[in-house]
Amino acid sequence: MKKSIGAKTIVYPTPVFIVGTYDKDGKPDVMAAAWGGIACSQPPCVSISLQKQRYTLENIYEREAFTISIPSEDHVKEADYFGIVSGRDADKFSDSGLTPVKSEIVDAPYVQEFPLILECKLVHKVDLGMHIQITGEIMDVKVEENAADTNGIPDINKIKPFLFDPAGMSYYGVGKNIGRAFNIGNKIKK
Repeated sequence: MKKSIGAKTIVYPTPVFIVGTYDKDGKPDVMAAAWGGIACSQPPCVSISLQKQRYTLENIYEREAFTISIPSEDHVKEADYFGIVSGRDADKFSDSGLTPVKSEIVDAPYVQEFPLILECKLVHKVDLGMHIQITGEIMDVKVEENAADTNGIPDINKIKPFLFDPAGMSYYGVGKNIGRAFNIGNKIKK
C-alpha cells in the first residue's frame, strides 16, 4: 500500500547540470541546477528551472545563452560547491581550480574538465511561481574523446555522471545497464 507524503519536488532521476553563463561584465560563472531535462527533440532543446533571484538567471537574460556541463563523479565536490555559493559573491572557477572555456557557438562558458557539454541559446522562458523555466535550443554537444565510444557517441560509463536525490539530499552514481531502450519491452508486445 502506498502512503501519501504530500506535494513535494521528488522525482528520479534528477540530473546534476552545471549551468555556465557570463555576467554583464564578462565574468564567467557556473551554478548547479537539478530541476531540468530534455524538453524537445526537434529542434533539440533542454529546459532548466531556476529561482527568480538567481544570479545565473540574470546572466541568461543578459546574454540569451547558457551552457550545461555534465560533471563526472570525480568532480562531485566542485559541482556541489557550485550550488552552495553565489557568483555574486565568489569567483567559482578560481575557487574550484576548474577552467572556464568560451564557447565558440553561444555567449557562455563551459567547464573544460567536465566530459559532456551542451551549448544553448535561450528560446523560451515561463514564470512558474518560485522558478522561471528556461528553455534553450541545443546548438552543439561536445564530448571529451575519452568519454565517447568508438563511434564518437557519449558513453555513460565513461562520463560517469551522477544524480541528485532530492528526498535524501545526496548524490548517487549511475547504476548498471538493465536493458536496451525501445527493445526490452518487445518481450511483452503482442
